[in-house]
Amino acid sequence: MFIADYLPVHKMKLWHKMKKIMMETAQHICGMSKGPCRHKETWWWNEEVAEAVREKNIKYRKWKRENSKEAWMEHKKCTQSAKRVISSAKEKKQKECASDLNDPEHQNEFFRTAMQMVKERQDITGSNCLKGVSGKVIADEKGIKDSWKECMEQVAQLPQRDRMSP
Repeated sequence: MFIADYLPVHKMKLWHKMKKIMMETAQHICGMSKGPCRHKETWWWNEEVAEAVREKNIKYRKWKRENSKEAWMEHKKCTQSAKRVISSAKEKKQKECASDLNDPEHQNEFFRTAMQMVKERQDITGSNCLKGVSGKVIADEKGIKDSWKECMEQVAQLPQRDRMSP
């Protein structure tokens, strides 16, 4: 069930206005992430792969310009060639990484790199951050706890309002 099923039209308009204001305020205060990275990490990229992809792109542009069967066949051949080059580069790099795992010297480096990748991919625009009293964004867990504690202490010190009897 949706909220629209329970509310009359005028209340739905109020709800949409309130929602819009809350969303704009949250976006203004927290910001927005730009979405996923457009370029994936290419740990296997090398000059040979770059040359094959460059050649494939040249053949593609030529085919688009000329729109001929010969240009299409050249593009198709270059695409297959580029796929083979990429596949062999990935395989070579994977074997290299696998052999490094057996070496105790490289094991620590491997796990250090993995942890770094995990930390880099964390998005601090979610619920893992808070804007402190000073206006700075706090992202570490201890800072968030301290900020909430400070806020709750301030709320506890406020005088209670007289409650109206029903």
